[in-house]
Amino acid sequence: MTVLQFGVTPKAKPVSPKRSALVAALDVGTSKVACLIARLKPQLAKEGPHRRSHTVEVIGFGHTFARGIKGGAVVDLQAAEEALRQAIDLAERSAKMQLESVMVSISAGKPASELMSASVTVNGSAVAERDIARVVAAGSRHSARPGRAVLHSLPIGYTLDGVSGIRDPRGMLGRNFGVDMHVMTADMSVIRNLMYAIESCHIGVASMVASPYAAALSALAEDEGHLGAALIDMGAGTTTIAVFSGGRFVHGDGFALGGHHVTMDIARGLNTRIADAERIKTLYGSVLTGGSDERDMISVPPVDQDEGDAPQYVSRAQLVRIVKPRIEEILEMIRDRLAASPFAAEPRARVVLTGGACQLTGLPELATQILGRPVRIGRPLGIAGLPDEAKGPAFAVATGLLVYPQLAHLEPNETRSTRHSMTGTGGYFARVGRWLRESF
Repeated sequence: MTVLQFGVTPKAKPVSPKRSALVAALDVGTSKVACLIARLKPQLAKEGPHRRSHTVEVIGFGHTFARGIKGGAVVDLQAAEEALRQAIDLAERSAKMQLESVMVSISAGKPASELMSASVTVNGSAVAERDIARVVAAGSRHSARPGRAVLHSLPIGYTLDGVSGIRDPRGMLGRNFGVDMHVMTADMSVIRNLMYAIESCHIGVASMVASPYAAALSALAEDEGHLGAALIDMGAGTTTIAVFSGGRFVHGDGFALGGHHVTMDIARGLNTRIADAERIKTLYGSVLTGGSDERDMISVPPVDQDEGDAPQYVSRAQLVRIVKPRIEEILEMIRDRLAASPFAAEPRARVVLTGGACQLTGLPELATQILGRPVRIGRPLGIAGLPDEAKGPAFAVATGLLVYPQLAHLEPNETRSTRHSMTGTGGYFARVGRWLRESF
């Protein structure tokens, strides 16, 4: 099993802006497991969505119902492994290739953010790429906490001899080189069990990415990250948050409440099976009432599955009275989390909703009312080859994972170079050369 060195999750090698690459994404959720394989092709700097160096074309797609997963975490290893194998196999057959590794989303494990600083000495020489990697790696190690694993170590700004607010320090001269970082962590046990389930399918974990960060890479418009935005990924078992300011991912959060809880409320309130409650939520779920809702009736199959029993009928208004309180609870928790984040300092920033649970009728309007911000539904942007069923907000995380390698260079760390030496791309002489470059 992959070792979490210094408590840092694996990180993908950045894709070269001049080369094509094949990448694979695995979105492990409470309700579905989706595997996508894509070909990345270099593009001109001014083409496509902001900050993307490559076009993304999906060549393999597979998804299945999640099993053995609760709140984004593995609770039944064998069942989870079977679901993972099925989704991966479907994608491999679709792409006519076999995968060696995948990039994985993580939404569970009580994700939390911390802003911290670290510094190193550069002895008056020009700041080089290795100095940036060194100071960020130092910050990642210092941010490690017992029982927590580092998902992301993202520089927000640099300092050089007391001068702060530097966005790109390469080539600048100084002695004391520091970085202000956003570090996002999650429970170590949740990450280890998810990695173990994936590697039991004989697939390596190339990288682990926080679900809301991945969704933002896919669904945020070009200027939203710079003007200030919060992406809310409303999944079946979890709701996760990513806050962007000045084009940087500056805060992440999440809690174990989502669309599946709405389904359970419907099943209890209407005394029906969970599968029927999910169907009713998908077809008729709403948080808004209309003038005819008391008269419009919905057929509800009986819970005992007795074919002799006639179905009961409930009004749309009654369904809204079941659904709306839970959605209000989720939105109020989002509001409180955002108020305690850097998003509170961005009075004109907007909110973008992704995830399957955000598709309830009237949810953007209710969210606008509760959050007091402009709200829109986010969908995958600039992804070619997607099948129709994957073009909605439920697949923002999976498609965002395909974009992530283009931005992996933003968070250099030591695990990347160590993992490469283990896979045969570096040996004794490479290690000696690296020591000489960093020491003299």
